[in-house]
Amino acid sequence: MRVFAAAVMAGVCLCASAAWAGQLSILEENDSLFFTSDKHYTQGIRGAYLSDPLSSGDWRYRAFDLVPSLFPDSGPSERRFDWIFLGQSIFTPANLTLNPPDPHDRPYAGWLYTGGALLQENGNRLTSLELLVGVVGADALGREVQNDWHQFVVGIPGGQGWHGQLKNEPGLAISYDGRWRVPLADLAGVGVDIVPEAGVTGGNVLTYGAVGGTLRIGQDLDADYGPARIRPALSGTDWFNAARMTRPFGWYIFAGVEGRAVAQNIFLDGNTFASSPHVDKKPLVGDLTAGATFFWEDDFRLEIGLLTRTKEFYGQQGEDSYAGFRFAFGL
Repeated sequence: MRVFAAAVMAGVCLCASAAWAGQLSILEENDSLFFTSDKHYTQGIRGAYLSDPLSSGDWRYRAFDLVPSLFPDSGPSERRFDWIFLGQSIFTPANLTLNPPDPHDRPYAGWLYTGGALLQENGNRLTSLELLVGVVGADALGREVQNDWHQFVVGIPGGQGWHGQLKNEPGLAISYDGRWRVPLADLAGVGVDIVPEAGVTGGNVLTYGAVGGTLRIGQDLDADYGPARIRPALSGTDWFNAARMTRPFGWYIFAGVEGRAVAQNIFLDGNTFASSPHVDKKPLVGDLTAGATFFWEDDFRLEIGLLTRTKEFYGQQGEDSYAGFRFAFGL
């Protein structure tokens, strides 16, 4: 863990240099921010760095050439690198007071990861290839965050059954996604568009296929492809291009839906190589999301969103809902 933290801090310092100009962002998701609950997907946080447009001589630009078939070049394109330098997701059962936990409810689990993504825009199409690596289990520090920091900040008692969480296991998730920005109307300077998306994710942490779309109403919609969320969820990306803005300030409200066919979810299925708590997952899961985004050129960005997710396993009592906030700052 000390080596992992040192690598993250070194990377953050590197991003602050002129050669790593771009945006830093922090994304926080929590079911206790607007709702009186602390269960299932209860906490997610992700810090990321989005580069400025890459030049052809940059080693990050040349990384696209390792997988040329995934990034078709159909005209002038722009490439960027997105480094997710630290992320953590926490999952718990609904009843945090039971010790041992309810074997028929979602098991305790944490997922601590880092990774990166290659992003390429051609016209109104954005293609992304993302790799996340990390650890599931006690080394992911889910118990420490929920029972200490989480309890102090949110004010909700911590879980009593963390000793029964998933066992330590290296984690891997590879995602390939496409998004298309489709203009629908311009109403006196206020635009309307829809952003369909489709993608696949594979690995021992998550394996699923997804299709969805986001409807947006606002100004300077060409600057991005929707708000970023933590996987698995209807997700834009960290992509942002202030050069497409026509004014210093942009904004939009959004509503979206995504459906996923899930083959593997370690947080429900349990450990891959060892016996562990688990539940019977549902093969089809859907998300509904809505919110608003505000941005000032490359200087500052704020996203606020709410998400409701259908039941993810058999025997689950009710759907889950949570809120998300994302802040981004130019370097």
